[in-house]
Amino acid sequence: MLGRGLGLVARSPRLLLLGMLPALISGLLYAAALITLIVFLPDLTRWLTGFAGGWPTGTRDLVRVLAGVAVVGVAGLLGVLTFTAVTLLVGDPFYEKISGLVEARFGGVPDEVETPWWRSLGRSLVDSVRLIALSVLFGVPLFALGFLPVVGQTVVPVLGAAVGGWLLAVELTGVPFQRRGRRLRDRRAALGAQRAMSLGFGVAVFLCFLIPLGAVLLMPAAVAGATLLARNALGHNTAATSVGPGRAGAGGAEMSTT
Repeated sequence: MLGRGLGLVARSPRLLLLGMLPALISGLLYAAALITLIVFLPDLTRWLTGFAGGWPTGTRDLVRVLAGVAVVGVAGLLGVLTFTAVTLLVGDPFYEKISGLVEARFGGVPDEVETPWWRSLGRSLVDSVRLIALSVLFGVPLFALGFLPVVGQTVVPVLGAAVGGWLLAVELTGVPFQRRGRRLRDRRAALGAQRAMSLGFGVAVFLCFLIPLGAVLLMPAAVAGATLLARNALGHNTAATSVGPGRAGAGGAEMSTT
């Protein structure tokens, strides 16, 4: 699904430009937040390690360095886990347009539900907050477990990729599900019925997002691939129709998924 989404975007500069702008904005915001954290890191680590103020200089400095590394590590992990949710919220109109063009390319949306933009935005905000909370709930313990010998370098990274991949799959399929009047619980149920494909897509996106600038460059392909994943999970056509992306509508003829 990610490969097919990449192919769709590669053949359409319009989709590429639409998708990169929100990710670039979010990337700049996260970069500014990271720079701010690094600037104030010495003060923050001194505050966190106030209990070590009377310790010998060498031990105290070591504890502060470890605390600084832990703070930056947690911030980086949370950045990876929350980047997609924040970017989808920032770029909701852009990604809705990309998803709509992909839907049209594959026969349209036969069960589309018209929802006022303000209600759609409110639902997106609520769902994004829930997913960010889940990311923090799972991400922070997994980061802490990463310090365990052996297990932290073998089992925990695999669990982290699986959890992060599942959350990304749920996040990225939000637009096509909302277009059909489906909420977060409906997404989880539909994707859960095709867990292997959903995890395969989500983990691939998760690993690509770990690459520097990977999230910015691959977000359009991820949105396009997630639209195909949602269509597949809902039993809708994922074989290209003969109708061009600018001409197919919500009432486009639906083809067999085979």
